Amino acid sequence: MGNETAVRGQIWERGTPVDGFELSKLSDCVSDPDRLIWADLTNPSHQTLQALADELELDPWAVEDVVAEAERVKATVYRHHTFMTVYAVSYATPEAPNREADPLVLARISIFVRGNALITIHDDSIFDAQAVVERWQEIGMQQYGVGALLHGLLDVVVDGHFDAVQTLDDQIEGLEGLLFDQRGGRAGLQRATYALRKDLVRLRRVVLPMREVVGSIERRRMSGESPKELDPMWSDLYDHTLRVAEWTESLRDMVTTVFETNLSLQDARLNTVMKKLTGWAGIIAVPTAITGFFGQNVPYPGFNHWSGFLVSTVLIIVMMIGLYAVFKRRDWI
Repeated sequence: MGNETAVRGQIWERGTPVDGFELSKLSDCVSDPDRLIWADLTNPSHQTLQALADELELDPWAVEDVVAEAERVKATVYRHHTFMTVYAVSYATPEAPNREADPLVLARISIFVRGNALITIHDDSIFDAQAVVERWQEIGMQQYGVGALLHGLLDVVVDGHFDAVQTLDDQIEGLEGLLFDQRGGRAGLQRATYALRKDLVRLRRVVLPMREVVGSIERRRMSGESPKELDPMWSDLYDHTLRVAEWTESLRDMVTTVFETNLSLQDARLNTVMKKLTGWAGIIAVPTAITGFFGQNVPYPGFNHWSGFLVSTVLIIVMMIGLYAVFKRRDWI
């Protein structure tokens, strides 16, 4: 999962932070009801993961999911612990100075809940564990157990989903403004629409399953003896996951509409161009036909006389004006 391993953590005793944290002593605290433990591993090596699994008796299938290349969002209950996989999201706007070629960045976070211990495992890409620590300090509910820590972590993740969806919404609204731009600002619209559609599909894959993850945790809390003070917070978090999921669904409809509307407008513009070209071709055909007729090398009324030239010129002007008036009235040109 990376090259350099970093381990940090915190122990609370009856809601009060205490100094000193060692990964090797987690098993001594995990069953103490007066203590609450958080351990955070960044880019853990295979040896570190194995030591953690041995220390907390983690299921080997869950540990294998941590190092798997592509893992879906899920929550799995094992005999001694619960394992979850979620994704932190970052979406850079086109104006961002450090915007990469791929604006949508996903960071996988593996979570173990064992007794009163919360263990988070991730790489060093975009997920900032300090933001989670600040959220815990903001709500100040560590005395309510590991459920409060898990809520603060998932709340930060879902807030990141909100920010990404909001940015995508703004980008799609910008495309809608370009659809009917008559000043030629539609260059690259189809490519931009396809790129946003692709980003939205990737985002939906990590946003939609969060409903099941948070919902399953909330149901297990309701059926257990978890502190009731956390119930409103978990209900609010579940509502946020629903709102993000519904938002992504509406954005999918919007970007699909933009994509299809742009194609329809291109067909309409092409039909308009062809209609105008056909109208002008009909008008130009008049002088072509008349001059061709009067250009015959056989005698005809007015042949080799100025009256013939006058008649042909009058016919050209009158018929062209007549055709122009008819086509204009029918909006063909």
